[in-house]
Parts: sequence; C-alpha cells; structure tokens
Amino acid sequence: MLYNMKDLLKVANEHQFAVPAFNISSFDMLKSIMEEVENLNAPVILEIHPDEIEYLGNDFVSIVRSYALNSKVPVVIHLDHGATLYDVTRAIRNGYTSVMIDASTKSYEDNIEITKKVVEYAHYVGVSVEAELGTIGNNGSAEGGTNEIIYTDPDQAEHFVKETNIDTLAVAIGTSHGLYPKGKQPKLNIDLLKEIHSRLSIPIVLHGGSGNPDNEVQESILHGVGKVNLSSDLKSVFFEEVRQTLIDNKNMYEPNEVYPKANSKLKEVVKYKMNLLNTVGKSSLYI
Repeated sequence: MLYNMKDLLKVANEHQFAVPAFNISSFDMLKSIMEEVENLNAPVILEIHPDEIEYLGNDFVSIVRSYALNSKVPVVIHLDHGATLYDVTRAIRNGYTSVMIDASTKSYEDNIEITKKVVEYAHYVGVSVEAELGTIGNNGSAEGGTNEIIYTDPDQAEHFVKETNIDTLAVAIGTSHGLYPKGKQPKLNIDLLKEIHSRLSIPIVLHGGSGNPDNEVQESILHGVGKVNLSSDLKSVFFEEVRQTLIDNKNMYEPNEVYPKANSKLKEVVKYKMNLLNTVGKSSLYI
C-alpha cells in the first residue's frame, strides 16, 4: 500500500508509535527491508537521499514503487534532505510520495520562502512535505549536518509551521547524522522536545536516529515524534558483513553467495528498530 507521509504519521501519532525511515542505497537493502516489514506487519518509510538516487538512477524508484504498491503494509517513498528545488521536482516526477526540503542552514526567512514554494507545488499533486528547523550535527555522514548543533527554537517552530503549511517538521534536539565516535554520548533534549510538541499540531521527525539511547528514543515518541530516520545503523552492519564475507571467501563473486549474510544482519536491525519504536503489527490500523 502506497501512502504519503501525512496520512501515515497521522495514525502513528494517534496511537503513539513511530515509523522508522530507512535509507536504502541498493536493491538488496530494499529487498531485505521489505521482506522483514512484511513479516512484522509493520508500516515503513523508504528514504532515498539525493546522493543515493544519483548513484542508483531514476529507474530505481519504479522498483521501489512496485514493492510498495504490491505490499500488504503501508509504505511511504520519501526524499531525504532535498537541498534544492531540482531535488524535490526530480523526486516528485520519479514517484516519491513525500519530500524533504532542507533549507535549515539558510536564514530563517529564506528557509520559510523556499519551503513555501515546495509546499505549494508538492501539495498540488498530493505529496507530503517535511522541512527542518535548527541544525543536526554531523559525525562524518554523507547526509550532511553541521559541526555545531543549533537547537530548534519553539517560537520559531510554531511560526514556521503556520507560515509554510508543512506536514512534518524535523527538529534539532541533540542528534547527529552518522555513527557516534567512541566515547561520545548523545543526549536528547527531551524538555525542548516537549515544548516544541506543545506548540505544534503536526508530527515531529527525529533525524540522526542511529546510536541514540533506546530509552530516549522511546520517550520521544510520547512527545510527538512520529518518524525516526535511520541510515548508519543499517549500512554499517550491512557493509561490514559484506566486507567480512569477501575477506573470508576470496574467490567468491556471485551476488547470491555474497549478500545473504548481510541481508540477514540488516533484517535483524530492522526488526530491532521496529520493536523499539512500537511499530510491529501496526499495519492493521491502516486497513
């Protein structure tokens, strides 16, 4: 079942669960995620970053749509961190059902102006829009971010949502993209999240979801978070297993021999995150 983000997260917020947004950068990752969410009867968000689609090619989205349309669980196809109007229009043309326009590093006024343009265009064709206010940190991830986290201002968040009419808002409450270095302990500002949530009537998005304490991620769901972005937790496990398989089997070259262990490891992470976010079995709420 193919959904847009607005309809998917409305149910999630009403029933206090979150839907993981998994970045996919290969067919094997797509296939493994979809097999596991079907098994768990859980809704899912499939994210593709502009860098990822640049590598995979536009035709890859038709495969993703085929999986979604033939699935028994709700699926959103989402553009992760679109930086330009080109990124957004390309995604909509390719068949995404949700887009993110990330103008968070620009001035507040420019962020509003750019986001309003995207909302007007996307809503006209039934596509949901996510935007970002404040800045997410960066631990060396290709998804970007900044060296210094600028926390989301609750007053600005309330005004921003009213001005732009976005469907979801990504907030900065202490997370970073990528894997956290050894010894660095992330800490979510739950009090700030509570304040932002009290001002908004739309779902909140947690970027940089990999590596954060489970109890804090679970608590965030109680305060408006309906979507949690996950990339590094999946890719690190998947590609580490591919790497080890090739080291242990130097003459191996057939994909059906190289990838099965990596696919299994990926499914373990998907299952863990689905249970963490209370998403397992929630597809029944959409039927």
